[in-house]
Formats: sequence, C-alpha cells, structure tokens
Amino acid sequence: MESKKKLTGGEKISYGLGAVGKDMVYMLSASYILYYYQDILGVKAWIMGIILMAARVFDAFNDPIMGIVVAKTKTRWGKFRPWLFIGTVTNAVVLYLMFATPVSVTGSGLVAYAAVFYILWGVTYTMMDIPYWSMIPAFTEGGKEREGLSTLARSCAGVGSAIITIVTMIAVQALGAGDERVGFKWFALIIAVLFIVFEGLACVMIKERSTVDMDTPGIGQMFKALISNDQAMTIVVAIVLINTSIYITSNLVIYFFKYDFGGEAWYASYTLFNTFGGAIQILSMMILFPIIRKILDTIKVFYLSLIMAIVGYATLLILAFTNMSSVYLLFVPGFFIFAANGMLTVLTTIFLANTVDYGEVKNGSRDESVIFSMQTFVVKLASGVAALVASICLSVFNISEDTDVAATAATSSVVGLRMTMTVIPVIGLVAAIFYYKAHYILTEEKVEELARKVEEIHAK
Repeated sequence: MESKKKLTGGEKISYGLGAVGKDMVYMLSASYILYYYQDILGVKAWIMGIILMAARVFDAFNDPIMGIVVAKTKTRWGKFRPWLFIGTVTNAVVLYLMFATPVSVTGSGLVAYAAVFYILWGVTYTMMDIPYWSMIPAFTEGGKEREGLSTLARSCAGVGSAIITIVTMIAVQALGAGDERVGFKWFALIIAVLFIVFEGLACVMIKERSTVDMDTPGIGQMFKALISNDQAMTIVVAIVLINTSIYITSNLVIYFFKYDFGGEAWYASYTLFNTFGGAIQILSMMILFPIIRKILDTIKVFYLSLIMAIVGYATLLILAFTNMSSVYLLFVPGFFIFAANGMLTVLTTIFLANTVDYGEVKNGSRDESVIFSMQTFVVKLASGVAALVASICLSVFNISEDTDVAATAATSSVVGLRMTMTVIPVIGLVAAIFYYKAHYILTEEKVEELARKVEEIHAK
C-alpha cells in the first residue's frame, strides 16, 4: 500500500469548490422544482408529488447499482474522477432542460416532460455525487484529517446551498424581467455552467491515493453488507428524518411568504429572509461549528443542533399566529433553524465517513461507494418525501397561483400551511433524537480506536 501524503491546499480548495457547485445544483432542484412546475407552469400539486416520490423509488435501485459500478471502475484516472466528470456534464445538461420547458409543451405532455427530466436529473446526479463523497475516506487518513476535509466539504456545500437560497428569486426576477418562467431558464443555465467549471477543477486537482482495493459485491451482498453495518444504517435513518423535516420547510417557505405573511409585497420579504438565513447557514458551518466543536464533542454538538432547530420551529409557529408584520421578527426562528441546519450537514457527513472504518473492522470489507451511495439515495429520498408532503399540503389547503392572496390570510388554508411547515418537522427531529440516541455508538474514542485498527489491517 502506498503511504498517504497530507492533503495540499490546492486539493482542499478544489474539493471545496466541487461541493459548492454540486449543492447549488441540488438545492435549485430540491427547493424550486415543485414551485416551478406547480405554481409557474400549472401542474397540479398532487401530480408533482407523485412524480417526485416515484423518482425516489427508482433511485432505490439506481443509486446502489451506481455504487457498485464505481467500485468496479479501474482506469488510469482512478476510480472516482471519471464518473465525477461524466455525471457532472450530463447532470448540468439535464438541469438546464428541466428548467427550460418549451412553451409548446402543455397538458399531459408537460406532466411527461417533468417526469422524464426529473428522473434523468436524479440518475445523472447520482453519477456525480457518489464518487464525490466516496473520495473522502479513499484519500484521507481517519480521524482529524478526514473530519477536517468532511467539515470543509460540507461547509462549502452549505455555501452552495446558501447561494441558491439567497440569489435564486433575485436572479429569476432580473433575468426574466418579471417573467419567472424565463428567469428560471436562464438562471438554471448559469448554475449548470458554474457546476461544470467547479467539478472540472476538482477532477483535475484531486489525486486519488492508493488504499485497499474496494470489494465489488453483488446487489444482494451489498444490501447485506449495509444492513450488517448498523452504524451506517443508523446515520442513514437519521439523515432521512432530519433532511425530510428541513426540506418540508424549504419547499413551503416560498408559499408562506407569497400567500400568507408577505401579501402583495411578499417578494421583498422572502428575499431578505433568505439572505439572512443563507448567511447564518454559512457562518454556522465556518465559525459557529468550529467554536462549539472546541467545547463539545461531535455527538453533543449533534444533539445541540437538533434542539436548536426544534426551538426555531416552535418559535416560528408561535410568531405565525400573531399579527406581526415585520420580517425581522422571523429572523429569530430563522437563526436557530438555519444555524442548526448548517451544523447538521457537517455532522452527518462526518458520522457517515466514520462508519466506513467501522464496517471494515466489523465486516472485513471497506465499502466507501456502497455506504456513500446510500447517502446520495437517502438525501434524495428525503427531498422526495418532503416534496410529497408539501404537495399534499398545497392540494388539501388549495394553495396555488389562482389563490386570492388578500383573502387567503383569513381562511384555514394558511393555518394548514403553517402547521405543515412547523409541526411535522418538529416531529421528525424529535424522532431523529430518540433513534440516534438508541443506536449510535461511535464516540470520538471509538473512532480513534477504529482508525488504529484499520491501520493495522492495512499494514498486514
């Protein structure tokens, strides 16, 4: 085995930029696909919910298979970079086409167009996302170096998400001169180009280092390996619960401002709130998390983050039922929710990377791609479940472009919207706390012990 060298500054920067690019793409799809097709193009909310959920069922088969394909790949450019590049280019093209629906496509044709391109988007995103995250344990040492790179990558990913949160509607309005359909088309093109540039830099700068050969089990063996890695499955379940809770809110917050809080001036309030939230999310990953991490271990920071999010949602629910008119009051719950989200995105990736060593020691196989293919799947599953919940909310409470904004605030529609985007997330986060507490055992001491055992195994 070739000894690992310390990561260079260029590798860290390029890998971080790759995270920025891929999460810009992901957040654009996760947060705005429902709004684009339902509110702008007029597809019924329940139909979009079925499409988004069906795509996740398809991913249940596609994502693990892609993990196996990556594991079997052997080229002079390495195992991961070829798929990282191929997936990036194809996903960028599909992203643009998904938000550039021709005006001539209507009715059942529009539904088919949305279904085909959203499923293609999921497939091509998997091609890129699995090798991207699988590279972490493949070219870093366990412990501090891996945690450091994971923290950097997730922080940069958070920056990408925050950029989309902050600038999307501003850019859409500007690029489309008030026409949201046109604005989304050109904004998606800009994001697609940036995506290719950032991932291209990562492909060029990252040099894969030699580790142990990755096993290439069949599908049945692969699921058996995942089930036998109880710590990986624990984090997978936690990710589903946490991300579903957060994505429900991110899908519905634009409707909250447009049809409830903001009234006719909703756009300005929504933009201001997202700018604040995006900034808090970035700062929480880059400043707040490192500060708290010096005081508390990762498990305690995890619990603290979940409690912060729950406090934020409870505060938001209370404020929503007052007669407040200032968006600045929403900054209070926004701070807790966005700060918690930023820290949780870093923590879940660190935890998942640690389960790779755990699985190798316990099961005798090092399944980077298999485990990280599950992360890709469950994150997309969470977005699908959240979109389904959001679409049911929009359908049941009759919230759409046809809604009379002035009249809506006096109806039960907004009450249902408020409850869906606050109470359901709290239930999911509480469930995550209890499940994680009952099953997760990888303390920092245990992680260091596993890293030593892995070194011993590789030295043989």
